[in-house]
Amino acid sequence: MERKDFQLNDVVEMKKAHPCGENRWQIIRMGMDIRIKCQGCGHSVMLPRKRFEQKMKKVLERQD
Repeated sequence: MERKDFQLNDVVEMKKAHPCGENRWQIIRMGMDIRIKCQGCGHSVMLPRKRFEQKMKKVLERQD
């Protein structure tokens, strides 16, 4: 299985869009759970790492 590479403050695209219509999310917390923040409306969601990795499509912007 492919390991997805992401870091804190990266902007990622998820498989499903948020109800506000935006599909860009910023990673704002990492650990066993990952908290992501919608770039459209500012709503944040916390997901278990495994579920986040399943639902993440790709990294759009890297924070170096």
